[in-house]
Amino acid sequence: MSHAGPARSDDAGLVRAYLDHVRVDKRLADRTLALYAADLDKLQAYAREAGVALADVMPAHVRRWVAQMHSGGRSARGIALILSGWRGFYGWLGRQGLIQQHPVNDVRAPKAGKPLPKALPVDEAVRLMGHEDAEDDPALEARDACIAELLYGCGLRIGELVGLDAAASATARGWIDLGGAEAHVLGKGSKRRSVPVGRAALDALRRWLDLRPTFARDDAALFIGQRGGRLTPQYIRVRLKRRSLQAGLATPVHPHMLRHSYASHVLQSSGDLRAVQELLGHASIGTTQVYTRLDFQHLARVYDAAHPRAQARKPRAK
Repeated sequence: MSHAGPARSDDAGLVRAYLDHVRVDKRLADRTLALYAADLDKLQAYAREAGVALADVMPAHVRRWVAQMHSGGRSARGIALILSGWRGFYGWLGRQGLIQQHPVNDVRAPKAGKPLPKALPVDEAVRLMGHEDAEDDPALEARDACIAELLYGCGLRIGELVGLDAAASATARGWIDLGGAEAHVLGKGSKRRSVPVGRAALDALRRWLDLRPTFARDDAALFIGQRGGRLTPQYIRVRLKRRSLQAGLATPVHPHMLRHSYASHVLQSSGDLRAVQELLGHASIGTTQVYTRLDFQHLARVYDAAHPRAQARKPRAK
């Protein structure tokens, strides 16, 4: 293993030669080339600080520099992009026979935190469920209202929703038992589960079933278009987005957002993580635990709004 020594004066020349190589051979855009150059400037700065030539950099150096970037607030994605640039540089040095060991190959960026699922505030979910498009065809309005109620009221996945049939049968992927107030669906991994259906969703379903025959052409599907065919997930996404904008919501709503909202709001009210896992059909409780983070955000907002010690003291007017 090489000992760290004074940085060699040809480091800048190596970087220039590599940038010339990628500019000519890869025909990179000027913007991309500038990003490569900035990443390699950072590499040279770290190497100078460590007193090591670029060709003598070891994996331990790179890991230390990754830790410094991470502690300095650089995002995991940003670090991954920088490492990608360094990896290309050292790959080229290896092909030139200028290094004995590739110092970046086995170094990975920190894991990026999973973004929180987007859920509607309760008041916005209620506003969306209460929206009625008086100008739309009554059957279309009843159908779209029922779709929204089932997505939010049962936490169904979009695939589970479009797979519902109007009646139970030996070939049905899913159906709703009106008398038992249960939705029977085929979820991920071909696993079946039953989900309670609330009163509002049942009322919406009855309204739609009363008007569905105006569309039906012997199609078994519960949700059909005016020509009688089973609705596609993409069509439902478009209709739901349109409905949410008509209802005045700031954020366009997609079907999975209503599933997230269902899970978050049930957890806020019950605190029963295991029950939410069962309702969502998650194989692992770890998948469901992300909603505890949403629940904490809700509690934090309540605290900020209600607790007298959470209010920022306003500066006195001079």
